[in-house]
Amino acid sequence: MLILIFSISENDPRRTRIANAYFSLFMALGNILGYATGAYSGWYKIFPFTVTPSCSISCANLKSAFLLDIINLELTTSITVASLLEPPSIRLDEADHPSTEQEAFLWELFGSFRYFTLPVWMVLIVTALTWIGWFPFILFDTDWMGREIYRGSPDDPSITQSYHDGVRMGSFGLMLNSVLLGFTSIVLEKLCRKWGAGLVWGVSNILMALCFVAMLVITYVAKNMDYPPSGVPPTGIVIASLVVFTILGAPLAVSNNFFPPEFLQVLTGVWYPY
Repeated sequence: MLILIFSISENDPRRTRIANAYFSLFMALGNILGYATGAYSGWYKIFPFTVTPSCSISCANLKSAFLLDIINLELTTSITVASLLEPPSIRLDEADHPSTEQEAFLWELFGSFRYFTLPVWMVLIVTALTWIGWFPFILFDTDWMGREIYRGSPDDPSITQSYHDGVRMGSFGLMLNSVLLGFTSIVLEKLCRKWGAGLVWGVSNILMALCFVAMLVITYVAKNMDYPPSGVPPTGIVIASLVVFTILGAPLAVSNNFFPPEFLQVLTGVWYPY
């Protein structure tokens, strides 16, 4: 997808940022629908055949969500393939006379390291650390809501329902996260022109770190609170968790919209060959 974006943008940094923004926007729209699907608990009623002796209601809801995803993916892919006409990469009269220019091989990519200055290395290190932080959140965010906030467990039948309620609430939080992600993607180009790409990128990383710290604080507070007999967490804890999930959509949009080599060019003003 990134290669297609760079190809269509013709290596223009501004056009690349705009293309990334649109890509992030439509990804956010898809996430909103996907997480809304995960937050709904009545799919088994719409698709009753998904409920079997070996598949409970929660399993049937998940199976229905995957079924909807398959149908939607097949439909959109078929429409795209049928309607998109990709121009040839070279003219027909050049087919018998290929250019001597070579594509970059792996050793040439590593060879570009000699162009990197200390600020660029710092940018790359921070980017790596940023994505190290993002992946655990993306993988375990709903599980965190189900276990730490709703105090459920998928392995204990007595509290399995609490866990599933927490997972659905986490999906709702991710839907709100995607709403803010889409909005940030729309205004990101204007923010970069007004404040500078470096400042926007730096503030987003600081905001992400603060949100992750807030999740630790919420976990600590939740562990030291007495829940009602129903097992439903206090409203304040749930709202705080949803707020953190939502705010994280802004730095996630920034992370999704800055990619090397255009990323390095925007932050440093220098083009680094790849």
